Amino acid sequence: MLVNCVAYQDGRKLAEITRREIKSYLSRPDCFVWVALKDADAAELAEMQDEFDLHELAVEDARHGHQRPKIEEYGDSLFAVLHTVEAAGEELKVGEMDVFVGRNYVLSVRQHSERGFAEVRARCEREPELLRHGSGYVLYALMDAIVDRYFPVLDLLEVELEALEEKIFSGKSPRENIEALYYVKQKLMTLKHAVAPLVEASARLYGGRVPQVCAGLGEYFRDVYDHLFRLNQSIDTLRDTVTTAIQVNLAMITIGESENTKRLAAYAALVAVPTMIAGVYGMNFENMPELKWSLGYPVTIAVMVALDSYLFYRFRKSGWL
Repeated sequence: MLVNCVAYQDGRKLAEITRREIKSYLSRPDCFVWVALKDADAAELAEMQDEFDLHELAVEDARHGHQRPKIEEYGDSLFAVLHTVEAAGEELKVGEMDVFVGRNYVLSVRQHSERGFAEVRARCEREPELLRHGSGYVLYALMDAIVDRYFPVLDLLEVELEALEEKIFSGKSPRENIEALYYVKQKLMTLKHAVAPLVEASARLYGGRVPQVCAGLGEYFRDVYDHLFRLNQSIDTLRDTVTTAIQVNLAMITIGESENTKRLAAYAALVAVPTMIAGVYGMNFENMPELKWSLGYPVTIAVMVALDSYLFYRFRKSGWL
């Protein structure tokens, strides 16, 4: 589905154009065309391939989707795959943005993502002095918007992790805590898959041999790289924290089971002492001296109570009960 098709010249919007007018505007000097598609099908991509002379391998990647984030260079053009990550309730929804960038065109193809990039286009149109850089600046603006959307997702995961850390020491549902922590770790991995590959890819846009379409924008792409690098470090830190929290939770379960074992052992000892005494006097030997003693029963009961009371005192003092 076609979202926008706009021509720009010298940093300013010329007009919203139709698909048939694209080639006429591409031939103008200092003019570039920015086309935005949403969930494009094979026919639309084939049409855009003909209009912009896109490389067939890049078009094939965009057609199939589910690509690893990357930035590839095809002659004088670039093909970027960026993942969008949005919080949808307790889930993370992952989409994809494929961006084709040439000297006089930008084609952005949004897939499986509900939130659009109208604010990015508006931002670019409000900054004509920067939009004069052409299609390279549009690529920066799209990358910057996508990367900035990662930060709220990371903040939500931090809040979720902090809440789970408080539950660990409450002693309630330790197994549920482990399940929830592992779920947070999975979501962090999802975010990691979107961020980590772009760290190295974005570094090539401002250092060394910079692609021609990105010339003069080194400081802007370096800013994107800095954000990605910071995000990547924060994700790694949170993943380590989750791993530590899982280990602490397992240790709490082990400690709880050990406490239960000690408590059961103490109660078993309290039962074993009178059982042993009763077992001795239950053997019914004829010549047992206490059998005919008139105080034998109360004295035996008193001994049992005294021994159990002593054991209970010692167990309570040592923390077993």
